[in-house]
Amino acid sequence: MNVGLGEDDAGDYEFLGNGGELGALIRTYDWAPTPLGPVAQWPGCLRTATSLLLQSPVPIVMLWGAEGVMIYNDAYSVFAGRRHPQLLGSNVREGWVEIADFNDNVMKVGLAGKTLAYRDQELTLHRKGFAEQVWMDLDYSPVLDEHGKPAGVIAIVVETTERVLADRRNAAEHERLQKLFEQAPTFMAMLNGPEHRFELVNPEYRKLIGNRDVLGKTVEQALPELTGQGYVELLDRVFQTGEAVSRYSEKIYIQRSGDKPEECYLDFVYQPIKSDDGQVTNIFVQGSDVSERVRAEHHQKLLINELNHRVKNTLASVQSIVVQTLRGKQSNDEASADISGRILALSRAHDVLTNENWDGADLIDVVNASIEAFAGPDRNRFSISGPAIRLGPRAALSLSLALHELSTNTAKYGALSNEAGSVAITWEVREGENGRMFTLVWREQGGPPAPASPRQGFGSKLILRVLPTELGGTASIDYAEAGLVFTLQTSVDALDEGRVGA
Repeated sequence: MNVGLGEDDAGDYEFLGNGGELGALIRTYDWAPTPLGPVAQWPGCLRTATSLLLQSPVPIVMLWGAEGVMIYNDAYSVFAGRRHPQLLGSNVREGWVEIADFNDNVMKVGLAGKTLAYRDQELTLHRKGFAEQVWMDLDYSPVLDEHGKPAGVIAIVVETTERVLADRRNAAEHERLQKLFEQAPTFMAMLNGPEHRFELVNPEYRKLIGNRDVLGKTVEQALPELTGQGYVELLDRVFQTGEAVSRYSEKIYIQRSGDKPEECYLDFVYQPIKSDDGQVTNIFVQGSDVSERVRAEHHQKLLINELNHRVKNTLASVQSIVVQTLRGKQSNDEASADISGRILALSRAHDVLTNENWDGADLIDVVNASIEAFAGPDRNRFSISGPAIRLGPRAALSLSLALHELSTNTAKYGALSNEAGSVAITWEVREGENGRMFTLVWREQGGPPAPASPRQGFGSKLILRVLPTELGGTASIDYAEAGLVFTLQTSVDALDEGRVGA
């Protein structure tokens, strides 16, 4: 309710000074029906408190008396929204009916001479004609009368809704990024300051470094094995220049377990994080452990090089087989059959090695592949026994050709040329003066006598000259009455030489 002011009443409002919009409203408001009564009757403490709040740029409302009659400033009127100007002169429990219980407690505490303070207090208000969630910093203090007793409550109201919602959005975004950080398939770490102190690491990074506890430590403290490898210096450069650095298939030694650092290969980036003034504050580390890929690439290169070498050797072997076979044969049919058989023996050996990625082969597999064409469906003409032995590619090829020649010879002239003969293939390993020695014996029984011939064909030269030369050992043939006996002796190390990656 507004009333006019006469000249005689003007002095009663001098305490309002330049009180802005609310100062003008207070001048024209009819206070007589309120518990405060006409302004001329207001006590000095009420006038002083009103004058102070009107001059403040901070939203302030005063709740006077037991009813909590509301007097506020311009800043509070903005906060009140559509409730202004009706709130002026109203009782607080009625003016803010939706939070009447809250304000009832405020009045009881304030009029008891006590203070209240709330930070980011959540309330539901109807300032715009509908319910809305708001957050506020609220500070309540008693206003004392001339006798030092609480006569009202003054409230400083600072709305924090925008900040609270922004903080919640930031927190939600941080949580989302934290989950992405934790669930990322690549390793990640955040380093702080020029000392590169670990602030964050994800599970993949912990896995990379052997699950060591590095948070709060500098890189040099947490990963001392990096000293001398150039990575700390690289971090220094990124921090000083503010320029990102990327590396691919970079070799690094990391202490994951045990006493000896492991060789690893990493793709990684050091990304500087800058403050608003452009200064580097952090370095974000992100990358992948590509050790398996790099080792596979290295192995593939070795295989390709080995394949090139083997192809050349194979072509040379085929050329030698053809030349040597033709040199000692009388008919084209006989030469063709022998050439085909020997090349097939090479092919079978290649199949065995290919199944092992040319990383060698087990002796038992080489033996079985070499005699397959001669053993028959039930394989009862051959007996095979010996410990597990691993052959390098060169030994596998040489033994394959030798066993093929022995099988061909026994099928034509030896134990397999009749229905009663058999062949025993045995090998053993024994400790010798110069290390472990390998002995393989091919023993025929039940065949026709095999008298020694002064003439050596290509097959004899292969098993008595070429084979021992290739394997650094000795070979002999005994034309015993019971059947031919072939013996090969060499070192176990010689059998393994020529292995890819060895």
